[in-house]
Amino acid sequence: MRFVIVGAGRVGARTARVLRDEGHDVTVIERDESAVRRAKDAGLDVVIGDGAREEILKEAGIEDADAVGALTRDLNANFAACLIASHAGCRTVMRIDDDYREEIYRRYADEVDEVVYPERLGAIGAKNALLGGTIRAIADIAQNLQIVELTVTSESPVAGYLVSELELPADARVLAHATGDEPFHVPDVDGSLAAGDRLVVLADFDVLSDVRQIVVGEADGEQTVEPGGAR
Repeated sequence: MRFVIVGAGRVGARTARVLRDEGHDVTVIERDESAVRRAKDAGLDVVIGDGAREEILKEAGIEDADAVGALTRDLNANFAACLIASHAGCRTVMRIDDDYREEIYRRYADEVDEVVYPERLGAIGAKNALLGGTIRAIADIAQNLQIVELTVTSESPVAGYLVSELELPADARVLAHATGDEPFHVPDVDGSLAAGDRLVVLADFDVLSDVRQIVVGEADGEQTVEPGGAR
């Protein structure tokens, strides 16, 4: 596949290298001299210029590209690049930062194929390492919603219960269930819950501690998952 990456900073350059190493055709757009130099030293194909300008995007080959990733730290430049790329028939991925409010996320998300939050994704990874084995953050869906994976323990109040008997707070839903190390599947209401089973739950941050106490059996307040990762 062919990709155009706007921005050769930390996120853009790493994304471009991963795609290239997997055998894809990648062109990077960058105007900062030092970033251009680093990208060329890494063996990347670089077009020098402003990725928010149509002529620069065309020079990088958007008319033949499968997707464009606008991954600079400039939200407006990323949005402009995505709009131009969309008119050229490309799939568009736009980077935004946590400095922007949720309503802005949603407004831009309606105009592009996908929005990515590198800082938030990095925070999720760090949070998983810190929390340990009984709860793992999978994704932040919004400022107040998170998908988590929880492991049932022998101390869990629901060990031995059926899935249909699991009573979570109103702002939480079970999305998937896995028995031991088996793959996840859509929950079977007649399935039983045992120590070592894993549940994927969508929950509001306000009820995550309650969900943990019900599924894992840990005391309220232990290893609480904070909204949006590290802030």
